[in-house]
Amino acid sequence: MAGKRAQRTTGTQGPDGAAKVTISEIAREAGVSVPTVSRVVNGRSDVSPDTRARVEDLLHRHGYRRRPGAQGTRAALLDLVFNDLDSPWAVEIIRGVEEVAHEQGVGTVVSAIHDRAGAARQWMTNLRARASDGVILVTSVLESGLHDELRRLGVPLVVIDPAGSPATEVSTVGATNWAGGMAATEHLLGLGHRRIGFVEGPPRLLCSRARLDGYRAALDVAGVPVDDELIVPGDFYHESGFTGANRLLDLDEPPTAIFAASDQMALGAIEALRQRGLRVPEDMSIVGFDDLPEVRWSSPPLTTVRQPLSDMGKLAARMVLDLARSVQPASPRVELSTELVVRASTARRRGA
Repeated sequence: MAGKRAQRTTGTQGPDGAAKVTISEIAREAGVSVPTVSRVVNGRSDVSPDTRARVEDLLHRHGYRRRPGAQGTRAALLDLVFNDLDSPWAVEIIRGVEEVAHEQGVGTVVSAIHDRAGAARQWMTNLRARASDGVILVTSVLESGLHDELRRLGVPLVVIDPAGSPATEVSTVGATNWAGGMAATEHLLGLGHRRIGFVEGPPRLLCSRARLDGYRAALDVAGVPVDDELIVPGDFYHESGFTGANRLLDLDEPPTAIFAASDQMALGAIEALRQRGLRVPEDMSIVGFDDLPEVRWSSPPLTTVRQPLSDMGKLAARMVLDLARSVQPASPRVELSTELVVRASTARRRGA
């Protein structure tokens, strides 16, 4: 974490103390972000030579005077914002962001807004106070006014696993969730399963909808009708996997396999089966999604779709730091590949 930082320089001071020009005006004229101008003002090295020369020329032409002691005192800082932090996958994303931040001498502030009224606005107030260089938002939604405020401040934003459709100018990082959902379902179909339950994630998240669409597509390609009673709600957490599995087991014709849209829900489903005296995979095959470190040690080890969470964090950190240096990403929408990892929680359907 970064230590205490100097305030962002806001303008040159005349003899009467009035500001003659602001770094926002310099940034607009130079065609760069406010953080980029601030880096030049504070003598930071992470600005391209051409950009530095253009900004320095404008600073000189406008008679901008740096505050005494400002040069070299401003530390770089990223804000990493989650809706909640009570999930192992959040730790994996943090690990990836921290690795890149450490390599580039950048501090990280991790926040959770919890969908509480006013929490996002309080976070924005704190962000303004610490003059952050960039924001990485994870599966959360900011009000449009807060997005506008980030733009006004010149603070770049990258979203991991966006909730809903982000603005066209916002860069995003995700995974091939549709392909992962299809691969998991095809694996179960290949083992002879035809009644495959699905515990879905929060429908507001694009990644959840893509995993469900992949499940539906695999059934359609195999000529297996989609049975809506086999699709039950979930929220990515253990308890909803437990509840969803029980709901599926209570059907007149239960499934012979369950695909849960997260590893945590898959572990909850396994516990529901254990409490009913059912065995995995002998009585029910289970597939998860994420490949969290813990699932290779579950009993049995979990078949799952590996989502490169740490790599997603690394890429998002590199993208937002590039944007802060006025370097546009090669592609504003990036999806990293998922991969099916077969372990001991799946087996051929009895009689197949």
